Parts: sequence; C-alpha cells; structure tokens
Amino acid sequence: MIEAIIRFVDLLLVSLMVGTMFGVWLLFNPVGLSPGFYVELHQHGIRTLNTPMPILGAVCTLLTIVLAILDRGNDAVCFMLVVTVVCLLGGGMITRFLNQPINSQVMTWSIQAPPSNWTELRDQWWQWHIVRMLAGIVALSLLILATLVGNRGA
Repeated sequence: MIEAIIRFVDLLLVSLMVGTMFGVWLLFNPVGLSPGFYVELHQHGIRTLNTPMPILGAVCTLLTIVLAILDRGNDAVCFMLVVTVVCLLGGGMITRFLNQPINSQVMTWSIQAPPSNWTELRDQWWQWHIVRMLAGIVALSLLILATLVGNRGA
C-alpha cells in the first residue's frame, strides 16, 4: 500500500512539474513580445517559480529514487526509473547552472530599458528551457511507462 501511495504521489508531482515547464514554454515564448513585457513577465515568473520548482524537482527525484529501489527486482522497470532520475537531475542541473544565472541577471533589468544584450540572454535562456522541458517530458513518459509496465503483473 505504501508503495502505491509513493507511486501515485510521484506521478502527480512529476506531472505538475512537467506541466509547469510546458506552461512556461507556452507563455514565455519570446516571439512577438515587446522587450518591456518580456522582462516584466520573466521577472514575475522568477519571483513565483524560483522557490517551489527546485523543491518540487528535488522531491520528485527522491521519490523516483525510492521507487527504483523498491522496483530493483524488475530490471526493465528499475532501468526506466533510473533513466527518469537521470532526466530529472539533468533538468535540475540545467536550471541551476544555465537558467538561474540568467534569471539573476534578468532580475536586475529595468522594464523600461533592458540591457543591449537582452535578446542574446533571452535566447540562451529559452534554448536551455526547451532542453530541460524535453528532459522533463522524457522523465514523465518513462515514469508513466514504468508504472504501466510494473502494474501488468499486479
């Protein structure tokens, strides 16, 4: 029963996390946004997501590690869960070392007068967001697949 609860909570939280990444991808697409609006939107996103998302990512990673340990007797399921953990950690590393340093700079920008290199940094941030979102989608897909495959024998 406890394993089912862990599995459910992990699926729910990874879904929420990846759904948020997908929502950011839809909302923060820089095409057609004025410089001031982009800066304001990005700064708001940083203020609202910068604390809960890393915590959510850490909880998801830990829960998935627990599931991999619990499923170590099923090689296929365990492998999928380990790759899920790798994808979650990869997304977290992209966030920490590539997106967040740019976020720190964005928080210093003026809405009325972004720096001259703002489009360069915006585009770098956007590219890394797409990579981490894809890592999240792969992680969620593997977690769902591991759950479905693991439950076939139940």
